Amino acid sequence: MAAINPQIRLKNLSLSFGSGMFKAMSDESRLRILNLMIENEMVCISDLELVLDFTQTKTSRHMGYLKNAGLVVSAKVDQWVFYKIKDEVYEIVRQVLSYLKKDQTLQKDQEAYEVMYSNRELAAFQFENRSWKGLMRGEQ
Repeated sequence: MAAINPQIRLKNLSLSFGSGMFKAMSDESRLRILNLMIENEMVCISDLELVLDFTQTKTSRHMGYLKNAGLVVSAKVDQWVFYKIKDEVYEIVRQVLSYLKKDQTLQKDQEAYEVMYSNRELAAFQFENRSWKGLMRGEQ
């Protein structure tokens, strides 16, 4: 997991920002999304849709809410958009979610994410291995 820069953590919140942050975290779907980000650092919309069994519309709406509340940032990599919790609020979000660590839904979400991720790594390895063996045999 990437190190969080302690110089940019929030030390004080305005009432307006704090209210918006806690409103954003008052929804079960958004808490599930934030938990996956805490556990896995960065996630993309399609992964959230698969793991949480959300529609693209629902996922995008919740990500927009979290982004507008100042909790997440996005980064585009090729055609993919990845989201992560902003460094400034990471510790606050992590602390809130630490109280929910034993929740069955959050645990199942993380297990599903890990299975999806390991299947993706296995498929990539098999593809690379197959391509390399084909090249060794002179296939293209």
